[in-house]
Amino acid sequence: MIYIKKVTIPHLTGNAKRRAYIYVPDEAKTNFDIRYPVLYMFDGHNVFFDSHATYGKSWGMLEFLQQADIPLIVAAVECNHGHNNERLSEYSPFDFDYHEVGKIKGNGKKTMDWFCKVFKPFVDRSFPTLPDREYTFISGSSMGGLMTIYALCHYNHIFSRGAALSPAISFSIKKVEQMIKAADIAPDSVLYMDYGQEEFSSHPQAMGHYNRVANALMKKGVLLNSRVVPGGNHSEASWEKQLPFIMETLFYGL
Repeated sequence: MIYIKKVTIPHLTGNAKRRAYIYVPDEAKTNFDIRYPVLYMFDGHNVFFDSHATYGKSWGMLEFLQQADIPLIVAAVECNHGHNNERLSEYSPFDFDYHEVGKIKGNGKKTMDWFCKVFKPFVDRSFPTLPDREYTFISGSSMGGLMTIYALCHYNHIFSRGAALSPAISFSIKKVEQMIKAADIAPDSVLYMDYGQEEFSSHPQAMGHYNRVANALMKKGVLLNSRVVPGGNHSEASWEKQLPFIMETLFYGL
């Protein structure tokens, strides 16, 4: 079952409401004692429904979770759809210059503070979660992938595991490396990270940047599952195909 709630993030968008999607396995309807790990996700509108997705194609998460019978709650929050680069701002942990649009103010800390101090407590109160760090995961793609790395680095006391698909690291690679180097990461932290083969072909510097981030994460002791996706590109259709690999990594050893 998917519950759709209206939420606000006051420090970012005031009283403007956005959708939060919470998937709970149907088993919870009859087994009132069961509790589940939780996967928090960025760009929630792209996760479950094609009709809500920005480009008309979602990750197909609902069908995957039900068919694979994954014992997991997924809590995904819609991004800011403003036309003045608000999504880039919400999903960046630092300021940066973007060649197409100019200066972007990084509001990633405000976003993550809301996830940790407001949204996670709401989910834990309202749904049958396993609230401890060991069972609290986070995931996203592109800018959401960057935010996943940020969350694992600087909110590691909340999130033990994550999945960063096609993370947006090239626009400010030095800041990404510095962010990882400064992080205090527990040795049991797990990250699935991938990039599409076609993405590397389109951006010659991307492979070098990806390797730099992977090396920095491993030097910090992150248990990294890194993949180059054969034929993979920067799209929900491609990311959907990686769901089995994501889940295998998130649940490994649990």
